[in-house]
Amino acid sequence: MSMMPPRVARVRAAGLAAVRTLTAGADADRYFRWRRDRDGDPFEVRFPGFPPIMFTGHPEGARDIFRAPVDLVEPPTPNPIAPLVGDASLILISGERHRRERKLLTPPFHGERMRAYGEIIRDSTLDGIADWIPGRTVDSRAALRAITLRVILEAVFGLSGTDRPAEYIRVVADFLAAYTGPLMLVPPLRRGVFGRAPWDRFVRARNEFDALLTEDIERRRAGPEDGRVDILSMLLAATYEDGSRIDDGELREELRTLLVAGHETTATSVCWALFHLHRHPEVRERVMAEVRDLGPTAAPEELARLPYLDAVCNETLRLHPPVPIVLRRLTGPLHVRGVPVANGGTVGIALPLLHSDPDAWERPDQFDPERFVGRRYSPFEFAPYGGAHRRCIGFALAEYEMPIVLATILSRVRLALPERTRRRPPPVSVPHNIATGPRRPIMFEVLGPRHQEDRSGGLPIPHGPG
Repeated sequence: MSMMPPRVARVRAAGLAAVRTLTAGADADRYFRWRRDRDGDPFEVRFPGFPPIMFTGHPEGARDIFRAPVDLVEPPTPNPIAPLVGDASLILISGERHRRERKLLTPPFHGERMRAYGEIIRDSTLDGIADWIPGRTVDSRAALRAITLRVILEAVFGLSGTDRPAEYIRVVADFLAAYTGPLMLVPPLRRGVFGRAPWDRFVRARNEFDALLTEDIERRRAGPEDGRVDILSMLLAATYEDGSRIDDGELREELRTLLVAGHETTATSVCWALFHLHRHPEVRERVMAEVRDLGPTAAPEELARLPYLDAVCNETLRLHPPVPIVLRRLTGPLHVRGVPVANGGTVGIALPLLHSDPDAWERPDQFDPERFVGRRYSPFEFAPYGGAHRRCIGFALAEYEMPIVLATILSRVRLALPERTRRRPPPVSVPHNIATGPRRPIMFEVLGPRHQEDRSGGLPIPHGPG
């Protein structure tokens, strides 16, 4: 039997890798399940432009990766999101530099700061739904992105009562829209062609975004802080252990990361939660009863602590982790479920598999918040924000924001899924720049505001939309 010529073999391998990329991008959950069922766990995947990745979706494999020594794992290179967040982003750096930057960035996302963000989250949500009048059809993901970006803009920059948030909303939307799935998944496409290629469009959008960030950094460095307590003020005042401060270039990339990752993922998660709540009215009514029992003067932090609402949020994150793949590059050898991976290899956790492992989850394909009531899962079974020392730094804000946004929307306005949407299967999750989201828009019909006499659930409000 004749051997395949090397050039033909390379072309064939590249073609197969491209097919895998398209298949995984079109329906990652289905692709990963098919690979696990065919090849077992762990299994190797090759995407064009990236090194081979040894994936696991089993709690044992997740434990092997998350418990690996700190100096044994680092972000993979090349990284699909590097053009979005920048090489200085906390997401992409490693080693001592990562430890130093994480220590600098952690304080704004814990403790007393969270309670201050609660008012921002509620008020931003109310502003965002103020024009949800009866008869209107709302693209929920687009609307929620605007709401969560308002939250981040005020929390990060203290921007409110000016035209600046609207400018950021426009620029960030253009920036995210320009970073298409092909640019993320196929690095060879990241080349300019006389200013007309998709990459050229993305670079222009990124430059406009960076120009806005630079203006605000320079303005804040030049002026008095006057007791400001937003995240940018904290970062400008913070010092490393040696007394030095973060430079403007690194600060710009960290701010870009906070603005992009801090709103896109939460918006998508709230979108999915609203979708499931309106396909399962018995779950929605239980949430509304829990919210109503708090009374009309409930503080945002009280909403964030509601146990059944929290279970709904967790079940949504289980079914739809906004970043469904955890990747690590190895600086030494590691065994994943007994399979050796050499120094320099890349390992990954497929969260759709981990979150549907039959040993941990009964009826894993069903939306059932009850599974989170009175039970906690290990970080090797449930890991919507990643894990170990590289767990998403904003997870506490995300966990705080999601129930407040949901409760505020549900208690102020009555929504309905169009009949056609209720009868169709849930949309597939596909890559949308830094996060995955529903392939097709999830639309809601606005039925009207909730009134005091509305016993289907809702806080009594004197001034609702409409």
